[in-house]
Amino acid sequence: MLNRHSPDPNALLAEDMARFYSDPLGFVMYAYPWDTDPSLQLVKLAEPWSLAYGCEYGPDAWACAFLDKLGQLVRERGFDGVHAVDPIRMAIASGHGIGKSALVAWIVDWIMSTRPNAQGTVTATTAPQLRTKTWAQIARWTKKCVTGRWFDVSTGLGSMRMEHKAHPEEWFCQAQTCAEENSEAFAGQHAASSTSFYLFDEASGVPDKIDEVSAGGLTDGEPMKFAFGNPTQNTGWFHGTFHGQRHRWNQRQVDSRTVSITNKHILQEWIEDYGIDSDFVKIRVRGMFPSMSAKQFISVADIDAAFGRHLRKEQYVFAPKVLTLDNSWEGDDDGVIALRQGLRYEVLRVFPKNDNDIEIANILANLEDEHEADGVIIDAGYGTGVKSAGDTMGREWQIVWASGASPDPGCLNMRAYMAKQVRDWLKRGGAIDGRDNALYNELVEIHTVPRMDGKLQIEAKKDAKRRGLPSPNRFDALGLSLAIPVGAKNRAALPTPAAGVRRREYNPLEPSGRLEGSNGGHDPFASM
Repeated sequence: MLNRHSPDPNALLAEDMARFYSDPLGFVMYAYPWDTDPSLQLVKLAEPWSLAYGCEYGPDAWACAFLDKLGQLVRERGFDGVHAVDPIRMAIASGHGIGKSALVAWIVDWIMSTRPNAQGTVTATTAPQLRTKTWAQIARWTKKCVTGRWFDVSTGLGSMRMEHKAHPEEWFCQAQTCAEENSEAFAGQHAASSTSFYLFDEASGVPDKIDEVSAGGLTDGEPMKFAFGNPTQNTGWFHGTFHGQRHRWNQRQVDSRTVSITNKHILQEWIEDYGIDSDFVKIRVRGMFPSMSAKQFISVADIDAAFGRHLRKEQYVFAPKVLTLDNSWEGDDDGVIALRQGLRYEVLRVFPKNDNDIEIANILANLEDEHEADGVIIDAGYGTGVKSAGDTMGREWQIVWASGASPDPGCLNMRAYMAKQVRDWLKRGGAIDGRDNALYNELVEIHTVPRMDGKLQIEAKKDAKRRGLPSPNRFDALGLSLAIPVGAKNRAALPTPAAGVRRREYNPLEPSGRLEGSNGGHDPFASM
């Protein structure tokens, strides 16, 4: 028994924990009884970690590498307890059986033990998965943790929570189901002087809305977000962490065959039965996203091939130039003006919603002249006013109704026909700017709707928005360029402006419908 002059064991332990603030692997090796608990001795610690820690057992090599990287990211940010730092975002896509839930538990224990007043949320795809696997692992490892006595961990159906015994309201981690209607439970989590963190287990099944709401907890302090799972879907936010949002995340893919604890015999059986390149093996063994989901219309392989594809000028310069407009009047949707010439496609303008049809018409006319477009095609949704302005200006612009009849009897409407044209154009070798992450995500997220008559139907925009997706205006602008055949103009027969004549803009208040431009063709969206 300690006398009154003996050091407080909790104070000594807290000093030890401070050493591991930016060393999560060191914490894991220190905090759990690897040398004395046979139930933990499943994996022999690989070099160089076995030499560094002088221990025979510990995490698998992939987990050691992950924890080392996590510590590096903490040190790079250098949080001082006052000034907010950039969020740490880390994702793992893996095959089956690598021990991701154990890693979740280690991260929770490390953050909770080294950061007073940390606040965290843990979720998984289903309530049973959350309760019986993810949270069960957290309870198991915390019980074995050297700091376990600091915390109360409840495991009841309605209360899965880990909280500091002395500061339960400020220092806690809780489990939340990821049903979309429960999204508000992920809001309002902040720890300005500590760490606010989110851990998503089996992240492929976590709705986009949950990811969106959780972003609010990454704005202050030293925020962290972790996403682990089998890559079962090649749409959604988890897929985006490896694709459209990969520049924001530190991510890695783990092949189950490289992990010590997996059943290599069954993994080889799957490879023999389904094939090494099958989606079954990609998801369950190799930790790769599938080539196509059940509803996805355009394959990721075709999209990946198009992005960043380099074309020589002679591969497209002979083709007509088609300028398109997908306009926007409301909500958060952007308007898009784009140009396609043969296999080359680029977005020229992206602008916030604008119901000034005259302004948009002048911008479109200026771009038509600048790029010497052979045809201009406008989406009818919010483009009829722009088309009318173009008619008054003497422009021969065409308009397309997405709900109109399709020239292909196998497509339900023009929207389906344009999607089919885009898919076929990509297969022919279409090239897209590799930096356009928004268009990449839109292409991946184009879904089909099954029909009894077998006709191709594309998911309606309103239904896509229910899945938390923005309007696919960049995709629509590309589809418009393929909706109507456009031939090259004989530009030698077209009149050319006299030297010194300034660009003229349409003004509906002038009797002639024309007004000498006072801004030299200024484009109000050019700097956006």
